[in-house]
Parts: sequence; C-alpha cells; structure tokens
Amino acid sequence: MRDLINILDLSTEEIDSLIERAKDIKKDRSKYSEVCKNKILATLFFEPSTRTRLSFESAMLSLGGNTLGFADSSSSSASKGESVADTIRVVSCYADIVAMRHPKEGAPLRASRYSRIPVINAGDGGHQHPTQTMTDLMTIRTRMGRLDDLTIGLCGDLKFGRTVHSLIKTMARCKNIRFVLISPEELRVPDYIIKDVLEANGIAYRETRSLEDSMPELDILYMTRVQKERFFNEEDYVRLKNSYILTSDKMALAKEHMAVLHPLPRVNEIALDVDDDPRAAYFEQVQNGVYVRMALIMTLLGLADPKTKEEH
Repeated sequence: MRDLINILDLSTEEIDSLIERAKDIKKDRSKYSEVCKNKILATLFFEPSTRTRLSFESAMLSLGGNTLGFADSSSSSASKGESVADTIRVVSCYADIVAMRHPKEGAPLRASRYSRIPVINAGDGGHQHPTQTMTDLMTIRTRMGRLDDLTIGLCGDLKFGRTVHSLIKTMARCKNIRFVLISPEELRVPDYIIKDVLEANGIAYRETRSLEDSMPELDILYMTRVQKERFFNEEDYVRLKNSYILTSDKMALAKEHMAVLHPLPRVNEIALDVDDDPRAAYFEQVQNGVYVRMALIMTLLGLADPKTKEEH
C-alpha cells in the first residue's frame, strides 16, 4: 500500500506518468467510467473546501466509484474529541482510499501510519498540497509544452501558501528553473524553503515586492490569495489583503504566451476582466485537477488501465 503525503513521495518519472495518464483521461473520460466500480473514496475534510473536495468526489464518481465523508470537522466525531488515529482506523473499515484535509500540519502523515488503506494529503495547514501541485504541473505542461527552462513568478502569500511550497519543491527538480518571489516582507517564503530547497539545489531566485517590474520576464505567474484563516491578528490581515491585484493593465506588461495560474479561491487578487485574457489558465487548472485525481486514485489503488490492462 502507498500514500501520497508529500509531492516528493513521487519521483519525476512517476509525475510524468501521472500527467500523461491524466492527459489521456482528458481526451476520453468515458473509457475510464468503470475502473473504480465497487470502490469507495472517503473524503475527510476537517477544514472547509470547495474545489479540492468536489474535485476528488467528481474524480471518483467519474471512475465509477462511490464517495462518503464529511465536509467540516464539526460534523464528525472530531468535535467530540476523537483523535486522527482513531478516525482513520474507523474509516479504514468503510472505504478503499482516503483524501484528507486538516488544518494541522502533519495530520495526514499521522493518519497514514494508522490507516489500512491509502491516504492522500488534500492539504495540511500551511504545509503541503500535493494533488494541487500535480494539477499545477499538468496545466503548466499543457500551456508551455514543458516543465524545464521556465521563469516562474509566485505572488502573494508565500509564507502560509502550501500550494506555493509544494510547487517550489517539485519544480526545483526540473532543469533551468528560475523563481521570482513576489510578496510583502511579512509574507515572504519561509527561510527553510530558501535554504533547504532553493539554495541547497542551486536554484536561481530573487525576492521582490514589485509585481509590475517582474511581469515582462515571467513564463508563469502563480497568484495566491492572502489567507485570512492563517492570521491571528485581524489588523495584519486587513493591512496585507490587497497587497497585489492583477489587472489588465499589468497583463499588458507580460509575454504573449505567459500563463496565469491560481489555486483558488480568488478573493480580489485577480480582477474579473483578466478572466477574458487567453493567458488566464486558472479555470482550466480546476478542470485538470479532476483528471489528475482520477489518475492518482487509479495508481494508488493499483487498478488496471482500461486501455492497456496494465496495473499501475
């Protein structure tokens, strides 16, 4: 049995294979409509979610399986004090695979140690979000045709943004990658990411507060929202929440084939008129998330590809 807790649990070859399978699913989803027949996915969301939870459920239903679970800790026995270890032991009796989101960093890893079924980390605090990263990678490859030789701008909340941390760790394994880290001082990338990932791997990067000055050099712009739920001080959130707003005027400074990604939800960091720009890729990103999760569920369950009859 295998889990996906950290994006680095997957080799670059495995990531490539998953993306290729997701692209094949995208071409004809109907061929995969009975792969997970009689299989059950449990979605254990101790923290609210729209896209990730529904994406997992859509993925499993599209594979012919079923889902069960909860969308908030208040509707589970966690509200009565049940531990993550006990919860996962119980759910292992009901399902074949689990997708877990939790506000505490490391909770999915702890769950995996007690689980009898595969556990997928659907986001743990400000730590990791590996399936979002897989979605990002598929979108980047689809848009750019490659994952190497790219200048990637990461903008907004780089301190608490788990999607940012996962993406940096993954792209650091690609060739000739350069990062432009755009944030206010209070929300800059954690030092451990700088030292243990970027500098340790000799990855080129620079930190800046200016989005406008960075736009002309970027191949990918990864926008993020300032996350209210990560702040202990309301005043700090109010002061920082509008630090960066991507507008059509700023888009005019960018390359013709640059792509804008965002893990969503959006608050106001991307103006609505940017949605009509062909370089806006964030809703395409959402759709790709379903295909990636379908490919991942098949892989972790060891199910045969209906086209090749080979197990993953």
